[in-house]
Amino acid sequence: MGTDAAGHVARSTIRPYSETPNVTRGGAPMRTFLRTADGVAIDSVYEPGGVVHDPGNVVYEQAEEGSRNGSGNAVPSVSQGLVLVVAHGFTGDADRPHVRRVAQVFARYGAVVTFSFRGHGRSGGRSTVGDREVLDLAAAVAWARELGHTRVVTVGFSMGGSVVLRHAALDTGDVEAVVSVSAPARWFYRGTAPMRRLHWLVTRPSGRLVGRYGLRTRIHHRQWDPVPLSPVEAVPRITPAPLLVVHGDQDAYFPLDHPRMLADAAGEHGELWVEPGMGHAENAAPEPLLRRIGDWAVARAG
Repeated sequence: MGTDAAGHVARSTIRPYSETPNVTRGGAPMRTFLRTADGVAIDSVYEPGGVVHDPGNVVYEQAEEGSRNGSGNAVPSVSQGLVLVVAHGFTGDADRPHVRRVAQVFARYGAVVTFSFRGHGRSGGRSTVGDREVLDLAAAVAWARELGHTRVVTVGFSMGGSVVLRHAALDTGDVEAVVSVSAPARWFYRGTAPMRRLHWLVTRPSGRLVGRYGLRTRIHHRQWDPVPLSPVEAVPRITPAPLLVVHGDQDAYFPLDHPRMLADAAGEHGELWVEPGMGHAENAAPEPLLRRIGDWAVARAG
């Protein structure tokens, strides 16, 4: 599973929904498939700040003639400003209740883009568990820019937390700030029982069957070749963009040496929040923490 440089968004069919009720300020919600640099269709949802709709009620439709920009994408009438691009954890997707909860809180601070990584939800392809997923995030960030947003903050959870770090390192300057929640610092960690179970899920044929039919996650059978840049190696390349590392002290997957390694690697550009009583990823992130992250994003993204 090699990783190319972070990709671009090819033509996708999206439409502004002016008839959607209660849409204010930033236009209307949209749902579309974005095309990654390696050709995978990524299910993506855009919601303007101030209101979050059920993405299942936002229908895919062909864009109207004359509504596309030079890239072929429809451009709604949105106010230029902050957008938070949310990268979920392994086995999540854009429709999961915890992802919707995160989007609902973040909508108080700006527009929100959620999407399903490859192999998850309605997206195409198969999961590479953090390798080529950087191309999925790149497509979502590029879409946010095409929609007119000048300040992009990526917020990733667990696997998504490692992806936002690598994306910012590979596409330096593409985002204004980065938030990594419950992320590993290094690959191939097996020091906890949940991580040993995850490695079985990913590396064994029987585990991948469980992933497909039990967890709705299609996992690629190939091993990484080459091994991608590790999260802790990626962090120093993110500068000068500010980085927030968030980790629960009750995280059953990754102990506290992981976030501390990430924060140390970030130096003066990094900030570490160790959250008392918090478990792992978006499922465990309480609303007050999400609001604090939103406040941090607004302050750091200008």
